[in-house]
Amino acid sequence: MANSENTRSGSSEPSSQTHDNPPSDPSAKATVAPASQGRIASIDALRGFDMFWICGGRGLFLFLVVLIFGSVPPWLQHQMSHVSWVGFTAWDLIMPLFLFIVGVAMPFSFAKRLQTESKRQLYFKIIRRTLILFVLGMVAQGNLLQFKLASLQIYCNTLQSIAVGYFVASILLIHLRFRGQLIVTVGLLLGFWAIMSWVPIPGIEGVGHLEPKENIAKYIDQAVLGQGGTYTWVLSSMTFAASVMLGVFAGQLLRLPMRDTKKVLALLGLAMLCLVLGWVWSYWFPIIKHIWSSSMVLWAAGWSYLLLAIFYLVIDVWNFKKWSFPFIVIGSNAIFAYMFTRPFKTSAIAESAVGGLAAHLSEPLANQLVPAAHFILLWLILLYMYRKKTFIKI
Repeated sequence: MANSENTRSGSSEPSSQTHDNPPSDPSAKATVAPASQGRIASIDALRGFDMFWICGGRGLFLFLVVLIFGSVPPWLQHQMSHVSWVGFTAWDLIMPLFLFIVGVAMPFSFAKRLQTESKRQLYFKIIRRTLILFVLGMVAQGNLLQFKLASLQIYCNTLQSIAVGYFVASILLIHLRFRGQLIVTVGLLLGFWAIMSWVPIPGIEGVGHLEPKENIAKYIDQAVLGQGGTYTWVLSSMTFAASVMLGVFAGQLLRLPMRDTKKVLALLGLAMLCLVLGWVWSYWFPIIKHIWSSSMVLWAAGWSYLLLAIFYLVIDVWNFKKWSFPFIVIGSNAIFAYMFTRPFKTSAIAESAVGGLAAHLSEPLANQLVPAAHFILLWLILLYMYRKKTFIKI
C-alpha cells in the first residue's frame, strides 16, 4: 500500500483513465465524450456516496432527520436496517453497490494498462491487489490483529468479496470479449442457482434448502472455513464475481463513443431489465443477501445501474458537480476510509468530544449525536488528505 501525492484510492482500481492525478479543484470541468478522454467524476462521487453509508454517514443522516422531524419515521427506520433473511431494503444495497462500482472502474484502468503493460505484469498486480484486499479484510473483520488462530476468520468481509470478484472479472476482461464475458456471467448466476437448488446437503433429506443455518453454501463454509453465522462466502464467490461483472458492463458502456444521453438511457434500460429479471427470478430463488442469491445480484444491480445513471446524468452530462464534492472526498480515499475506523477506535474520540453535550439533549438526538460526530471527524481527515493530494491506493 502506498501513500503519496500521485496515488489514488478506490476499492481496487482508479475509476477512470485520468484518475491517477485528480485536479485540485473538485468542480473543474470534465470531458466525458468519449469517456476515455476525460475524468468521469460520477464514478468517484457514487463510490463516495456508497462509502458515506459504510463509514458512518447513517449516524449523521439520522441525526439530521431527528433534528428536522423530531423522530425517525418507521418506514425510514426499516429502510435503514438489514432484513433478517428474505427481502431487500435500501440498507442492503450498500455492499452490492460497492462491488458494482469496483466493476465500473475496471474497463477504464485495464484499457490503459493493456496498452503499456504485458499480461504477466498485469497479472502480478492483480494477484497483489487480491492478496492485499484479503489481508485487509482479515484486519477489518477477521480478527487478524488478535494473533490467535482460534479466532482468525480467513474469509468474512466485504473487502474479500471484492477481492474475489475483482480477480475473476480481471481474468474475464483480459481474455474474453464482451460476448464471452456475458456468457460466463450468466453461467455464474445460473450455476449458483443450480447448486443451491439441487445439490443435497450431506445428512439432510431433500434439496433446495434455503434456511439461515441450513443451505449448501453454509455447509461448504463450515466444511472449508469452519465459520458460523448466516452469511456465506466460498460458494457465494460465484455471485460476488457476477456482481462485479455487472458493474464491468456499465463501465464498458460508458467507454463507448456514443452520445451521453444514449448512455444514460442505456443505463436506465439495464436497470429496468435487471430489476424485472431479479423480481421474476425471486419467485423461484428468493432475494437473500446473506447467501448472495442470483436474484439478489440482479435486483441490486438494477438499483446500482439506476444510481449510476442518475449520478452520470447530473454530474457528467449536466455538469452539476459542486453538490457531489463531499462524496468525492470520501470516494477518493475509499480504502483508507473503510479501514480507518476498523482497527482504530475513533468512536471514543467522538464520544469524548460530544458525549457531554449528548447528555443534555433529548433521547432521539442524543442517540445519534456521537455517531454523527464520529463521521464528521473521519470526513475532516479525508478532506485534509484530499487538499494535500494524498491518495491511498493498492
